[in-house]
Amino acid sequence: MTGYRYEYDFLVIGSGVAGLWFALHVADHGSVAIVTKKEQAESNTNYAQGGIAAVLTPSDTYGSHIDDTLAAGAGLSDPEITRIVVTEGPGQVKALMALGASFTREGDTLHLGREGGHAVPRIVHARDATGYEVERALLAAIQTHPGITVFEYRYAVDLITEHHLGQVVTKLRPDVNCFGAYVYDERTDTVQTYLARVTMLATGGAGAVYLHTTNPAIATGDGVAMAYRAKARISNMEFVQFHPTALYWESGAAAGGKAFLVSEAVRGHGAHLLNQSGKRFMPTYDGRAELAPRDIVARAIDDQLKQRGDDYVLLDISHKPRKEIEEHFPTITAACRAYGLDMSREPVPVVPSAHYQCGGVMTDQHARTSIGGLLASGEVACTGLHGANRLASNSLLEALVFSRRAAGTALRLAAERPINQAVPDWDDTGAQRPQEAVLVTHNRDELQRVMWDYVGIVRSTFRLDRAFRRTRLLYEEVEEFYQRTRISSGLCELRNMIAVAYLIIRSAQRRRESRGLHYTVDYPGPVDAECRPSYV
Repeated sequence: MTGYRYEYDFLVIGSGVAGLWFALHVADHGSVAIVTKKEQAESNTNYAQGGIAAVLTPSDTYGSHIDDTLAAGAGLSDPEITRIVVTEGPGQVKALMALGASFTREGDTLHLGREGGHAVPRIVHARDATGYEVERALLAAIQTHPGITVFEYRYAVDLITEHHLGQVVTKLRPDVNCFGAYVYDERTDTVQTYLARVTMLATGGAGAVYLHTTNPAIATGDGVAMAYRAKARISNMEFVQFHPTALYWESGAAAGGKAFLVSEAVRGHGAHLLNQSGKRFMPTYDGRAELAPRDIVARAIDDQLKQRGDDYVLLDISHKPRKEIEEHFPTITAACRAYGLDMSREPVPVVPSAHYQCGGVMTDQHARTSIGGLLASGEVACTGLHGANRLASNSLLEALVFSRRAAGTALRLAAERPINQAVPDWDDTGAQRPQEAVLVTHNRDELQRVMWDYVGIVRSTFRLDRAFRRTRLLYEEVEEFYQRTRISSGLCELRNMIAVAYLIIRSAQRRRESRGLHYTVDYPGPVDAECRPSYV
């Protein structure tokens, strides 16, 4: 099952905004390969509705945006990283616009929305489909660049390090290096060797670890899992953001386990949250009401559901003019209508759903990981910006800033790092073709339910311990199956999901306090001594 060997100056794993923005900034200086699991447009970026937070008007200030970010991060956001992102972000947004991204305007000026946790309107958006517009503009530029090759339906199996050269690699080694990645080609059923001077992880998040998520099914935490196996430093994985308002439909998700996200911008535009008795409840939880940060709103909804035994709450913007709603939120109104709902006339049912990982592969100010030659940007990376809770619409901003910074780092590294020709090809001698595919689907379902039931919005020591035992059994079973079985994308995804679930659970067990997105009934308040990043 060994395939071809490829050599590029830069290998990019992932095709969301982080990977594409990086690729465009290095492609004039060397050859670039972009490896993506599905079609090049399938990414978390493509589903981002809200927008990009940036200081673009005289009435806004860097200081205000920094303060809002630090407040949302609950004491764990890095002040210097926050300053870098907030001050460099507007320039990146303008560069994106110069590339061809078109954002909603009012006359000659950009229309700026307001979302939870922001003191003023500062959200640049393309109505309610910002991610789609950003991805469209980036892909158009990628497709016309002669130095970039996109490999679709390629699944990165593992990063190549000294381990694959027969050398012992431990967490204590400071000199682990990345030489590329082994990549599974679904169409030819081969594992191919991609060698590069510099490798960029831009694989997105891990929402699919949970039963209900706003993420596409491909968000299985591959980058974090691969980096962890390669001995990279991982941080803050306990902080999983649940978006407060995903459209509820029967089983709790709008379609096939993937929940349709009802953007933060709807609440920013004046929508109210009601319980099923029609009572508005957010003012009793927080003075900012519906504009409180996401962790507060998600916990408030969860509390209402548990108090009342309901399956959902209601989001009501029907007091606004119909034309105004349809003009600002065409994607959301169309999705609601597909399920027989008209949000301009009635409240719509919503529930929290797994949305964003605030932790990930630790990086520095220049997007470098703890592994030589390996960079990371976007949701897969833990830059220090989000801390214990991501401020709405800071994610695309972070990806733009750090992918641009990563490009400068990559050019310097590429000049001093030759391609390692000693890397062996993939060897699956003796491995069998899988005969029990049902094991993959069954174990994936079991893992998602365990994470949803025990490692969700509200946690406890008992639930986390139970989740750890269950996932440990899944790990042992799947690893044994993996070692004797030929590669498949489903098996690799399951293996990565189990690794990420382990990292989330262990990080949550070690944080003996409640802070930001991590809330446990056994330690319901913050503890000063615990105000530190977590490491695994």
